[in-house]
Amino acid sequence: MSSYRRPIIGVMGPSKINPSMRALAYDLGYQVACHGWILLTGGRNVGVMAAASDGALAAGGLTVGVLPGEVWDQAATSVMIPIMTGMGNARNSINVLSSHVVVACGLGPGTVSEIALAIKVQRPVILLDPTPLTADFFHQLSPEGVRTADTVAAACRHVRAYLDSMEGVAWRE
Repeated sequence: MSSYRRPIIGVMGPSKINPSMRALAYDLGYQVACHGWILLTGGRNVGVMAAASDGALAAGGLTVGVLPGEVWDQAATSVMIPIMTGMGNARNSINVLSSHVVVACGLGPGTVSEIALAIKVQRPVILLDPTPLTADFFHQLSPEGVRTADTVAAACRHVRAYLDSMEGVAWRE
């Protein structure tokens, strides 16, 4: 039996980013929304989480943030559905398990844990503009489950390919 749902794309990345990473994350969030996909991030008002959510909201998309704490004001203002977990970093499992595809935009310790969790539970992973060392490391862990993309457009093509390959799901876009 097929289900009928909108794809949830998890965008994971560090809380400390430079202006070029902020622009990349914003564009990624914007394009996720333009494709009709739901954006899921760690929800905080910093870094990739805030930038991707800002982009998705600007494009009229639905933004979900799975936050580590219990305080509402930690959520980015562009997160439409903040989910308070009180779980700290353990919320990374919720981020990954709730995403149909995980896109890593930048790298930090939390992002590495989310990528590793995604590989472990066989969620598709796309590394956006990774260093060669990062790409090689994660490809060794999962040659089939990890793809790299140099641009947001290429990342979205990979997301589409992963979604098209998922059997038994009728996507609404």
